[in-house]
Amino acid sequence: MFPGQAAPPARRKGIRRGTSILPSLFTTGNLFLGFWAIIKAFDGKYEEAAPLIFGAIVLDMLDGRIARLTGSTSEFGAELDSLADAISFGVAPALVAYRWALDEVPRLGWLAAFLFALCGVLRLARFNVQKHVTDARFFVGLPVPAAAGQLVAVVAFAPARVASWIHGLFALVLVVVLAFLMVSTFRYRSFKGIDLMRRRSYLAVLGIALLFVFIAAHLQYSVLALASLYTLSAPGAYLFGLLFRRHKPPPPAAVPAGEAG
Repeated sequence: MFPGQAAPPARRKGIRRGTSILPSLFTTGNLFLGFWAIIKAFDGKYEEAAPLIFGAIVLDMLDGRIARLTGSTSEFGAELDSLADAISFGVAPALVAYRWALDEVPRLGWLAAFLFALCGVLRLARFNVQKHVTDARFFVGLPVPAAAGQLVAVVAFAPARVASWIHGLFALVLVVVLAFLMVSTFRYRSFKGIDLMRRRSYLAVLGIALLFVFIAAHLQYSVLALASLYTLSAPGAYLFGLLFRRHKPPPPAAVPAGEAG
């Protein structure tokens, strides 16, 4: 075939079929890593389970973008992605947290783990229903991958199994708070408006590169700090707004027209 000559129809059809299955492969990888994290949790290898869930988060971020770039978005892909997220970011982190710390708190521990998984599924269902009617710049409630990332960031920071009731109670509070943040109405930034293809100055590129170097050098601290900042960003902005409105002076009273002058 000469340069510039159009590809035969059969070949173009094969290329389209290949690109259409690519996002589903990333989603399947997301599900595989989530399932693998469950296996590692049952083996007591929490330091290995946490990175697997982080890997699932990366694949979850990529599958939707690849689907949009290749023009292969579909209802099937959206449903498959939602079901995979329910396992990787709802069930898997809940089981990791339970085996890591929550079983030190009798009865309440497994209920907290179930609450996290339940709220994750509810958050995904609400997102599927409202994704066409909400502002794309914001998520309503803490996204399920972010909640999972926050939970396993704590596990990765202190991977040794919790062996005291009081530390198990702290973990239980964290799990319950994250569960309720997922089904809350706090508005979290989606960062979907960031244009990665836009040209930037050399100083900006250098700054981004240095940031990545710092994160790589202090990975556990950096991941925990970034996850915590994002988790607290929406409640913090809400509280700041309440305080700002409370201390804002009242608007001046309107003067009747007959009394003016």
